[in-house]
Amino acid sequence: MTPQTSTDWNQNSSSQVRVAYAGLELKELIAADLGNSFSITYSDTVQQLETYLGEQSLLTIPEIILVEVDKDEECFALVERLRKNMLMNGLIIVMLSTKKNKEQVQKAMRMKLHDFYTYPFATSDLRERLNFLVRFKLIKPRLLELSKEVDTTYKMPVGKRLLDLVIAWGMLICLSPIMLIVAILIKLDSKGPIFYKSKRVGTGYKVFDFYKFRSMRTDADQLLAKMAEEHNQYAAEESGANKAAFVKFKNDPRITKLGSFLRSSSLDELPQLINIIKGDMSVVGNRPLPVYEAEMLTSNEWSMRFLGPAGLTGLWQISKRGKEDMSERERKKLDNFYAQKYSLWLDLKIIAGTVPALFQKEKV
Repeated sequence: MTPQTSTDWNQNSSSQVRVAYAGLELKELIAADLGNSFSITYSDTVQQLETYLGEQSLLTIPEIILVEVDKDEECFALVERLRKNMLMNGLIIVMLSTKKNKEQVQKAMRMKLHDFYTYPFATSDLRERLNFLVRFKLIKPRLLELSKEVDTTYKMPVGKRLLDLVIAWGMLICLSPIMLIVAILIKLDSKGPIFYKSKRVGTGYKVFDFYKFRSMRTDADQLLAKMAEEHNQYAAEESGANKAAFVKFKNDPRITKLGSFLRSSSLDELPQLINIIKGDMSVVGNRPLPVYEAEMLTSNEWSMRFLGPAGLTGLWQISKRGKEDMSERERKKLDNFYAQKYSLWLDLKIIAGTVPALFQKEKV
């Protein structure tokens, strides 16, 4: 079958995002709901899609690959081949499936595909996700410049910065003996480094190195893809493509014996005092998110949280931390509220309420 485009070529369609689609089961749904938003070229099989892509030039290659999972899972082999092609390895790849299969989802995550949708899902959510991925790809080379531009919309108040420095330096000096003991215990408890460093997204989508005492096994990152599918506390709120933005586990098996105590007492957070002193974050604010979580918050409704300061503690920690009824939506609403309403007085109230919230009952 010869691939057919969903729109006739004209001057306006040249500005549309180009999508190459492979599959038959969801083809009519995609054509009906996304055909007017994207310039889509359809292929019946993975093999036809690969043939079509091989005929494209630098000027005609699509921005997005949408492919249904086939019964032989040849789609995964196609992705591996595309990743080896200099012309194709930067394409946005999203897979669709009509059957729920955890192993396929985990495989897609390990391959670092941009997304995986299982039918039924809302095509409006898929449309929004594809548009975001294209925008993110276009601005990625300018992330440093973009973060500087966004940063101009938020300036740390002098009083808040002074409070941060006084508290951070004071705590660092007073707690240094405890931090030394924790460092020694971590070395004795399990193999691996004392500190854990990860990339986090803070104020104005600024990405920075985030420090913690290591509380997990050294292979924790490799286990994340599998556990995010099977044990995410927020996963119960998912519906179709409405995926949970936050990842949170109950009784996380990646945590070491010592790490469980460090987390329940929040001692693992102490190295973030260095982040505060460096100016990456504040004592009080919205928790900086891992990049994979921040990318999920794409709508204007939730991007508000990044316009306020990132912090060591915040509203959601003292409100419902560790409670069964702490929904993802409630957490987002608390983050947005703080970004819009934060003040020195509110910060002092949150700081006062943080100590009682540290000793949570639930292992999360």
